[in-house]
Amino acid sequence: QVQLVESGGGLVQPGGSLRLSCAASGFTLDSYNVGWFRQAPGKEREGVSCISRSGGSTYYRDSVRGRFTISRDTAGNTVVLQMNSLKPEDTAVYHCAAASRPIGYQDLCTLESRYDYWGQGAQVTVSS
Repeated sequence: QVQLVESGGGLVQPGGSLRLSCAASGFTLDSYNVGWFRQAPGKEREGVSCISRSGGSTYYRDSVRGRFTISRDTAGNTVVLQMNSLKPEDTAVYHCAAASRPIGYQDLCTLESRYDYWGQGAQVTVSS
């Protein structure tokens, strides 16, 4: 069964850290572009950070660059999003997604239609 499962969400105070994991089953995540997308209440879903199939290209939206880091854990068939210096505006449901088809760097975190598999989401709440 092909599945993506996110874990690691939760409640954290501003300035704190969380580590989100996206674990794949039924396929090898290394062969896929992987993206983290988030959706806050009343807002459209947006790409947060994405990594190419080769791992050679990573993308971060401006608001998280320097605070978030995306990486692959090949042995664990997992992609991790390390989130530091969290802000209240980072509060959202975070979804990971995997795409088998090639995606240009500029579109890596915007062409959601290219992503084949999606996880159910993990809630991240940043609040004091």
